[in-house]
Amino acid sequence: MKLHFEPNLDYQMQAIEAVCDLFRGQEVCRTEFTVTMKAPVPVGSDLFPGTQPEQMTLGMAESDLGVGNRLTLLDDELLKNLNDVQLRGGLPPSGSLTSGDFTVEMETGTGKTYVYLRTIFELNKRYGFSKFVIVVPSVAIKEGVYKTLQITEDHFKGLYAGVPFDYFLYDSGKLGQVRNFATSSNIQIMVVTVGAINKKDVNNLYKDSEKTGGEKPIDLIKSTRPIVIVDEPQSVDGGLEGRGKEALDAMNPLCTLRYSATHVDKHHMVYRLDAVDAYERKLVKQIEVASATVEDAHNKPYVRLVKVENKRGRISAKVELDKQTPSGVQRVEVTVSDGDDLQQSADGRAIYADFRVGEIHTAKGDEFMELRYPGGEVFLKPGQAHGDVDALAVQREMIRRTIREHLDKEKRLRPLGIKVLSLFFIDSVDRYRQYDADGQPVKGVYAQIFEEEYRRAAKLPAYQSLFAEIDLDSAAEEVHNGYFSIDKKGGWTDTAENNAGNRENAERAYNLIMKEKEKLLSFDTPLKFIFSHSALKEGWDNPNVFQICTLRDIQTERERRQTIGRGLRLCVNQSGERVRGFDVNTLTVIATENYEQFAENLQKEIEKDTGIRFGIVE
Repeated sequence: MKLHFEPNLDYQMQAIEAVCDLFRGQEVCRTEFTVTMKAPVPVGSDLFPGTQPEQMTLGMAESDLGVGNRLTLLDDELLKNLNDVQLRGGLPPSGSLTSGDFTVEMETGTGKTYVYLRTIFELNKRYGFSKFVIVVPSVAIKEGVYKTLQITEDHFKGLYAGVPFDYFLYDSGKLGQVRNFATSSNIQIMVVTVGAINKKDVNNLYKDSEKTGGEKPIDLIKSTRPIVIVDEPQSVDGGLEGRGKEALDAMNPLCTLRYSATHVDKHHMVYRLDAVDAYERKLVKQIEVASATVEDAHNKPYVRLVKVENKRGRISAKVELDKQTPSGVQRVEVTVSDGDDLQQSADGRAIYADFRVGEIHTAKGDEFMELRYPGGEVFLKPGQAHGDVDALAVQREMIRRTIREHLDKEKRLRPLGIKVLSLFFIDSVDRYRQYDADGQPVKGVYAQIFEEEYRRAAKLPAYQSLFAEIDLDSAAEEVHNGYFSIDKKGGWTDTAENNAGNRENAERAYNLIMKEKEKLLSFDTPLKFIFSHSALKEGWDNPNVFQICTLRDIQTERERRQTIGRGLRLCVNQSGERVRGFDVNTLTVIATENYEQFAENLQKEIEKDTGIRFGIVE
């Protein structure tokens, strides 16, 4: 199957036009200049205050070293273009050109990657710009961008008269590619993770290399004045003054184009398609929530650690207790300190007699609270509970519900040529897949529960039409699989990208799932249920994810939006064509929150990220 790309979606064209119109008045022409191997001629600080007009030339420049982007526009001309674009899009106009950073906000699922890739070709066609660096925060997104470049190659060549272009993933072991990037006159697109460029002391990018003719690779990149495209800048920057932002600026970019649904620093906003716009225009799936929560289980002492704090030397913990209120027992959060009596904190409920708070530890990465009770003690980490209903009972119910929702949709959508996928986010890899003493993989508890519940659902009369003449034993094993980091021995491990080794582990996993994107959409592939740790949080997407089951807390900032973003894209049929309409495109989220909590928390995240205030017309 090949995915079909629509070239004339109005909102995508508006996002492309917004960026291209920043450079209105720029002409296409070539200027030759000579540089020595070690000392490139300075090319000015276009887009930044204090630029001298005499430093600027038009179009493109080439030399022994290579071909670079060049700009003719002065700051005041750029500012006028920027203001025109902003007013046209109903955005507050910038008062001055404080930086060369321009922001495009597009809701997850609306084709952000397609938009910035097509913007590259449009900028080349109109102004001759040819050097582009795409910087991403993770291996997952890098592989996703590379996959998109592969599957759109014919599409873009068809739209832009077969214009030649090269794209590659930056690899510190293949620095000859960087030299080619600088010297080629074709469109050049380099894709790189911020983790590969933001550590100067250990990074080959900043060292002399024979593979680049004796140059530091960063100097070659600088000399081309690349247009830098940042995917998910809130994760790339590393804070407002972080190392990621430093690494971007070190490339001496002609400008920086920043694309995300959840910006932290807005810089100069040039286009905005927010969560509400996307929903109202039916550009994404609508969301429904199936909640799995425990109710009225107050007959044993329950204590959950929410967080620990050290404020000005005062150490405390926030815990959740079952407290007596005028309307009955309710689960509420209270703040406690070392030695506190929880019976008192719970307004005298006798069930908490002799429950006391012990040591509270606030060291980063090692936070816990000691809970002392008759006959024992327990150390709770944030999010952990004592006296809770058997957690696996809740998770079994969530897995069962996900399977039923999946099969209900499959009955309805399979006749339309639409394959249904479900995605599980789990709390640790070993709960899905473990290894025995001989290193052989064995099923973890989630995999066992899934297969038991899948076989049980398959025997229900409602789903008989889906399972005619199917061997349930083999089918239950074939329909699910996990995508996690893979270590050098082939074993699965929790995903982390905090060093080179872990990035390599992640690379092995993403390579697999990215290459199988179209395969997953085909009825010929039995896989339908995907288990992931944090690997698929951002960067991976598949338009036919219709269920997302969160078998772990989704509490951190922006994580709720990022998580459901994996399933927001409009689905495709077996011909790779988009199918529109909410009657087909509904994403079911199976969560450990009730509907009101989930909706309220999602709205709070959207309000915080976008500035929209629900229920208020501004």
